[in-house]
Amino acid sequence: MAGRAVLLMLHRGDAADEGGLPGDYLKILAIVREADGPVQVRAVGERLGLDTSVHGKLEPLRAKMTKLAARGWLHKRGDGRFTARP
Repeated sequence: MAGRAVLLMLHRGDAADEGGLPGDYLKILAIVREADGPVQVRAVGERLGLDTSVHGKLEPLRAKMTKLAARGWLHKRGDGRFTARP
């Protein structure tokens, strides 16, 4: 699509359900929903099998989680942890 921006991840209000999200975003969403409370990016990375000892490995995950929050799928708290939206 030359010259046109394509939104690969819909805003929560625009989607009937999360089935339209890419697979890696679905995994992140499921992990956050399964948690008993707010989760840190590091905890999600551990569940995904990422090397969490390297800060650079977590930044792409943090960006994805922030994008989910910006689109209304997650809530990013002031302390940097994430929760699932009801």
